[in-house]
Amino acid sequence: MSGDRRAVLSKAAFFLMTHCHHRHPTHRAFLPSIAVPVRCAAGSATPTAAVVMSDTAALQQKRALRSRIRKALKEFSPAQRAQEDVEIQNFVLNSSWFKSCKGLCAYISCKSLREVDTSRIIADVLKNSGAEHGLQVMKKLYVPRVEDKNSHMRMLRISTIEDLVANSMNILEPSPVDSDQSEREDVLLASQPVDLLLLPGLAFDRHGRRLGRGGGYYDVFLRKYEELANQQNWKQPLRVALAYSVQIVEDELIPMTETDVPVDALVSSNGVFPISPAALERM
Repeated sequence: MSGDRRAVLSKAAFFLMTHCHHRHPTHRAFLPSIAVPVRCAAGSATPTAAVVMSDTAALQQKRALRSRIRKALKEFSPAQRAQEDVEIQNFVLNSSWFKSCKGLCAYISCKSLREVDTSRIIADVLKNSGAEHGLQVMKKLYVPRVEDKNSHMRMLRISTIEDLVANSMNILEPSPVDSDQSEREDVLLASQPVDLLLLPGLAFDRHGRRLGRGGGYYDVFLRKYEELANQQNWKQPLRVALAYSVQIVEDELIPMTETDVPVDALVSSNGVFPISPAALERM
């Protein structure tokens, strides 16, 4: 089967998945509360959903949804997880938007957090960071380092897997200085933009709404980078989330406040699914 035909079938499958009337027993509808202005996905001219909720209502429903998704991830079979890890990374690695990007931010997956594996993606970027061939171009890679408990996270550039060290929670992150004791480049201080942000999360819906783990680290970083790109007159990077099948909420809206930042596209084991106008244009 050709790549184009497979992509079309994948998108058709996702449409059926997200528009069908079947309700999974663990899914409950979230009813909208007080409407406030909604954020737009990166580069989009229209909101990704009709309303967002008051903070109190959203927080309560986020807690319930986090609990439900964590339970689903805990019950997710290792064999199915491994299969979806391979399929999701294949979709990313084989995509034109990944191959052509010159700079990206990507998370270092953590098995204990049950995040979609990114090890092959990271290895591919680092392997090709010093050469250009075919559609694959040299890339700058920035990965997250949590600085404190106040949602402060930096994306620092690495050039080898040895640049990563385990933090107090045994999560790999970049050391603040390189082997020459020079400070690593912070993506928010870089002279050139990134094209792509590969994002984790606990749950996602078909409107691009993302539910994180509650720390706010990614939402704060995404808003900062959005402001930087606007100031520098750069094209906004694509915000692409990687999700297991059990993390996609099929028939309900994820509760959202005005500080939450949506994604432009989802990658699951069923394919690549553009959501925002920017993603539809560029993916």
